[in-house]
Amino acid sequence: MANHPKKLTIALAGNPNAGKTTIFNHLTGARQKVGNWSGVTVEKKEGTLNYKDYQITVVDLPGIYSLTAYSIEEVVARNYILEEHPDVVVDILDASNLERNLYLAVQLIELNIPLVFAMNMVDVAKARGIIIDYDQLSRLLGVPIVQTVGTRGEGITELLETVIHVASGKHPTSRHIHINYGKEIEEEIVKIRETLKKDPELYRSYYPRWFALKLLEKDRLVEERARKSPAGEEIMAQVEASRERIQSILGDDPETIIAEARYGFISGALKETMRLSAAAKKTISDKIDQVLTNRLLGFPVFIFFMYFLFQATFTIGAYPVEWIEKGVELLASFVASHMSPGPLRDLLIDGVISGVGGVIVFLPNILMLFLGISLFEDTGYMARAAFIMDRIMHSLGLHGKSFIPLLMGFGCNVPAIMATRTLESRRDRLLTILINPLMSCSARLPVYVLLAGAFFPRRAGDVIFGIYILGVVLAIGVGRVMSMTIFKGESAPFVLELPPYRLPTMKSVFLHMWENTKVYLQKMGGVVLAFSVVIWFLGNYPQDIRYSQDYDKKIKTLKEQIIDISSKTGKEMAAIKRLQEQIKALQRAKEEERLAKSYIGRIGKAIEPVLAPLGFDWKLGVSLVTGVVAKEVVVSTMAVLYQAGEDDTSSLQRALKSSNIDRCTALAFMVFVLIYVPCLVTVVTIWKETGSLGWTFFSVAYLMVLAWITAFLTKMGCCLVF
Repeated sequence: MANHPKKLTIALAGNPNAGKTTIFNHLTGARQKVGNWSGVTVEKKEGTLNYKDYQITVVDLPGIYSLTAYSIEEVVARNYILEEHPDVVVDILDASNLERNLYLAVQLIELNIPLVFAMNMVDVAKARGIIIDYDQLSRLLGVPIVQTVGTRGEGITELLETVIHVASGKHPTSRHIHINYGKEIEEEIVKIRETLKKDPELYRSYYPRWFALKLLEKDRLVEERARKSPAGEEIMAQVEASRERIQSILGDDPETIIAEARYGFISGALKETMRLSAAAKKTISDKIDQVLTNRLLGFPVFIFFMYFLFQATFTIGAYPVEWIEKGVELLASFVASHMSPGPLRDLLIDGVISGVGGVIVFLPNILMLFLGISLFEDTGYMARAAFIMDRIMHSLGLHGKSFIPLLMGFGCNVPAIMATRTLESRRDRLLTILINPLMSCSARLPVYVLLAGAFFPRRAGDVIFGIYILGVVLAIGVGRVMSMTIFKGESAPFVLELPPYRLPTMKSVFLHMWENTKVYLQKMGGVVLAFSVVIWFLGNYPQDIRYSQDYDKKIKTLKEQIIDISSKTGKEMAAIKRLQEQIKALQRAKEEERLAKSYIGRIGKAIEPVLAPLGFDWKLGVSLVTGVVAKEVVVSTMAVLYQAGEDDTSSLQRALKSSNIDRCTALAFMVFVLIYVPCLVTVVTIWKETGSLGWTFFSVAYLMVLAWITAFLTKMGCCLVF
């Protein structure tokens, strides 16, 4: 019989920017699945690998600085460790920023769980002149330490070997240590532990010393658990008595004293094991920061990087777009030649292929945008962007930390709004959430590429960059107004961490890019496909339309005239050409009237009066309505409404230019798409994150009003210039 592999579960913990995701990617590669933790919208990543006789599941816990129960991420990470009991917890520590990283490590030690410390970025620490005796530090902490360089995959095998030894209880270094909190606190810990014994189930469920410490620290979730105990009243009475005694003797609250003792322990451990070399000098990161975070140069450099990103998104992305267009065109031709004429063929060609194909051709542009954002994150420049924008954020009554969710909005507004959970105050969170939809997400990019390419072919990159900048300017303006009216008050103070610059690995960058692109492709197979079919149906029915004239009869008459011409001299050829042009004009007029009297045309006509001052016809109005579901659907709707038989972007652009749309209307439409109500998923996310239907409706209403006013001013201003 074949031996079944032994199963092992590893939980990866660590501070943000410690390289946890890089190590997770090296361990699991593409064998990852992403979802949400039960009951909350915090992202959950899991991966698997096979190593020797083991089938290992790796769970990537949210990046946190401590195990206190203040943020959702901290609660999720702690609950998983306490309730799911992973075989080993691997804490990823940044060797170049060890004092801060060890605070979480010390709290994990207090849980009395199987632990391994992955000392990551040891190359960065060495380059900065930091010399650490890892063997001695390991002995002091009672936890095996493995040196890793996540960006190069160094130490991964050693990490797996150590994890297996710790899980089997065979590692010689593993031992549990107690951090001494001083005579007074230690005495009270013993008293609380004795009280906890009165509930044997509670005493067995958690490590009693840790539970007692958390009660002294006034941990909200631990207190709730204690109160539910049959001995709850007695336990909490002892806790209050212990807290009062500590306060009276030491003159400070237990939380502060415990935190100071932890930092004291860390300081002592590092004094014994860490020193700075004589050659320690200003790091390369510090030298780069002299330019990139300079008060005068930082902002222009940031604008240059963003400008370069959007130019590259349009110009480099344009080449593979042509290849995809050819593929879509060939697919449509193949279906047309192998299927009999009828509603099903029309649905596949004009609905599915034209609708989905009209959006998927922009995949290269989306990939370029996600590539740029991934590089910003992985190199460490994203944190610098927040630092640079700190002063501007303060003018909105926000902190620079709010800029990170805003910058993430360029990729997708949904995770960007979720990222506001890292902000400490509800005021900061609400304000950041409300202005986040003004950051143009990647789903809007296909609309910009389509219209800018059609109406501003030589300046398309500049126009797209200008649209993105307009979103930032509007976010600043709206944020300023809201902070002075609805959200009066100061932002919560926070120290922005600037991690060292790192050379990103291709694997890490492409995995991040793929995660974002996968969401885009899933929309192609879900929302966009479904609504392309719906739009096709609404545009093709009812079919018993009464036309204003008999188009078929007139077209038939013109065709008979062409047949009657027998001579092929130059004069007759010119006449035939004129007749063919008349036939095409009649066919276009018939199709225009058919669409106008279809269900979708009736919807468009109903909303046309509201949008008429902006120069939008009913087709553009319908595109905006369907775009509420997902912004990608705007292009697929236009592909169905404007395209006539061909299935590439250039034919759609020609159709748009031959319609009643001019460049000022196109510019106003792009501005409207930038601002108006975000996609349905974003609206739902706003509702979940604010916990209020009132704020959700307010967000939708103010964005709609702002979109109309800004698009109108854009139309008027453009008409004056051109």
